Amino acid sequence: MDQALGQQHRPTVVVPHRGMVLLAALIATFMAAVESSIIATAMPTIVGDLGGFRLFSWVFAAYLLTMAVTVPVYGRLADLYGRKRIFFVGTGIFLVGTTLCGLARTMIALVAFRALQGIGAGAIQPIASTVVGDIYTPAERARVQGYLSSVFGVSAIIGPALGAFLVEHVHWALVFWVNLPIGAISIAMFAAYLPEQVERRRRHIDYLGAVMLIVGVGAPMLALVQARSLDGGSLVALVGFGLAVLVFLFVHETREPEPMVPFRLWRNRVIALSNLGIFGTGSTMMAISAFLPTYVQGVMGRSPSVAGLVLGCMSVSWMFASFAAGRLMIRTSYRLSAALGAVALVIGAAMLTRLQPSSGVAWAAGGSLVMGIGMGACNTAFLVSIQASVGWNERGVATGANMFMRILGQSFGAALGGAILNFGVFRRVPDAGDAVNRLLQPALRHSLGAAEIARLTGAVAASLHEVYLVATLTALATLAISLAFPAGLSPLRPVAARAR
Repeated sequence: MDQALGQQHRPTVVVPHRGMVLLAALIATFMAAVESSIIATAMPTIVGDLGGFRLFSWVFAAYLLTMAVTVPVYGRLADLYGRKRIFFVGTGIFLVGTTLCGLARTMIALVAFRALQGIGAGAIQPIASTVVGDIYTPAERARVQGYLSSVFGVSAIIGPALGAFLVEHVHWALVFWVNLPIGAISIAMFAAYLPEQVERRRRHIDYLGAVMLIVGVGAPMLALVQARSLDGGSLVALVGFGLAVLVFLFVHETREPEPMVPFRLWRNRVIALSNLGIFGTGSTMMAISAFLPTYVQGVMGRSPSVAGLVLGCMSVSWMFASFAAGRLMIRTSYRLSAALGAVALVIGAAMLTRLQPSSGVAWAAGGSLVMGIGMGACNTAFLVSIQASVGWNERGVATGANMFMRILGQSFGAALGGAILNFGVFRRVPDAGDAVNRLLQPALRHSLGAAEIARLTGAVAASLHEVYLVATLTALATLAISLAFPAGLSPLRPVAARAR
């Protein structure tokens, strides 16, 4: 125990320019984080331009799904081959996908390029967080990971405002291309300031495990997103096939010397609870990120700038809550920080279930603000607790697993929310057709008659209320998970984290 406590007073890796490495990690995290917030604001305009409202949720789900299934793969590769090399590969793929997204001329092409983006994005956030975990002690991580979490808040302030400006005054392609110089800067800084020596030895890569992970998670998600266009037999077949592959994956990974997904880490109570909690947090977040701009623009008839302002409220509170959570968990515990965040998620999601066009933008902004508090507190508590529970040779895969569960939660939230929205709209207005696309585009909205606008907005509003109700239930489950954390565990009392 004394030795374990002693390890908490020094980082795993010592670098001469630690501040510059942290800055590189913050820039990389910002690049990946701003992608979601800037796209959310631009999506109604993109749909109005390219059409394809039925593929609305796929623009989010394709990116999040491919990112989710590659995160643990990159995490394991970073443990085997080093952080820098894998970061460069992933970021390069991300930037190629980013370039192609701006060139898309159909919704199908955009979805395909977003999937390519996600394949690269799987390396960015987990490796940036892992590098920070390497160069700071557990007590320092509570503060520094708060900086990383706050980047999501900053990105969500800048992203919606920038996205609204670009789609209104330039072109929506710029919402993708703005990340190109940011990515180049992050690569250059990691190359210049992060020294790394990786032990040279023969590596065993679990390629089969990686493929089974992608297929096992991808098949059920495909069934969820395409539920409206598939018959019952196809839905059952996809879900059953995915679950069967996941069972085989579990059996396979228990026999692998260097598994792609080390399920044994889940025997640690803190890791298991943090992963489940971050899944719920990510799923709940999509009620804001993916669907609140649709309510503000489609139902309330407001501009992209107003939708960006509403999302920005979540960003401001997220940023400050991340800093506060880092300090709170040092003085108290992971459980208190996560539980307070989960309570905020419940309140924020419940507020959105009461959202009405007559409520005005202030009510939507209030729900967004409260949700941001929950996101900042939960993300920081779950990530710091996991990184304090493992050593260097497992920190990459443990961080990757946590990121995987968060992104998988976001993918699930986007897919489920999109399915509920599509089902709800076309159940209430079977002949909606292309009219929903025009409803979301301010320039085309006026081409619809007053009666048609009222009918469509009523259908969209009622369907989104169902999305927010599901988000509230998910937030309640996240609160229950947070309360199950071991009492008294904190960055200054980490030894108990290893207890099973």
